[in-house]
Amino acid sequence: MRYFLHLAYEGTEYHGWQVQPNTVTVQLELERRLTQVLRQPIHIMGSGRTDTGVHASHQVAHFDADIPEALDEATVVYRLNRALPKDIAVRLLHPVPERAHARFDAEARTYEYHVRLVPDPFSVNHSLYLDRAPDVAAMNEAAASMVGSFDFTSFSKVKGGENHYVCVCYEAGWHPTPGGLVFRIRANRFVRGMVRLVVGTLLMVGRGKITPTEFKAVLLAQNRVDAGGAAPAQGLFLSKVEYPPGLVPEAAAPVGMPYFALR
Repeated sequence: MRYFLHLAYEGTEYHGWQVQPNTVTVQLELERRLTQVLRQPIHIMGSGRTDTGVHASHQVAHFDADIPEALDEATVVYRLNRALPKDIAVRLLHPVPERAHARFDAEARTYEYHVRLVPDPFSVNHSLYLDRAPDVAAMNEAAASMVGSFDFTSFSKVKGGENHYVCVCYEAGWHPTPGGLVFRIRANRFVRGMVRLVVGTLLMVGRGKITPTEFKAVLLAQNRVDAGGAAPAQGLFLSKVEYPPGLVPEAAAPVGMPYFALR
């Protein structure tokens, strides 16, 4: 039987999502604890990778397992959360069709990048602090130029291992939050490092270093060296993964928001 697992994690202590040699990752911890709870070898596949220090308020993974009928999904979730480190939390487990795929069946993903404009010692690991407010109108003008289908080579890590760099962006914009801002971007897919590079370059617009027109030129140039530096990892959250109707329960996403975004 194939299952979808919906979870959240605080990524500060992890070297990203994907299993890597000689380091601790979210995928490694989940596979280890699932194997322990279900007493069978488990391999999981996530909806997408997150880099070192990046968080997720909604991540989805799938795995195959023979779960005894006497052990229902809610009990598995309870036992798994008892076994997992406190910075990883499973929210929901449910069966899906045999060919369902957490990565390839996802229709859209949303990332959020949090910026603080007021010092807050409790959000150091969850946001980027700016000592001066950026020009939000200019950043939103620049961000609007990304909506549509574009080649995002300019905002991808060099040698990212992608087959292509075309993404369909449905939404991109900055929104006020108490004490700060959040940048929200929703697309059918993201290339490696894309959101942090987009945010870093948009902040250049917000500081007046480049114009919105020059930002669009960077996008269209398809040249990585034209973009700005990547924004720090700690402000980035994978916040929502969307699937075709009927594949996941409506209550599955999103599973939560960072506390400081709600203050």
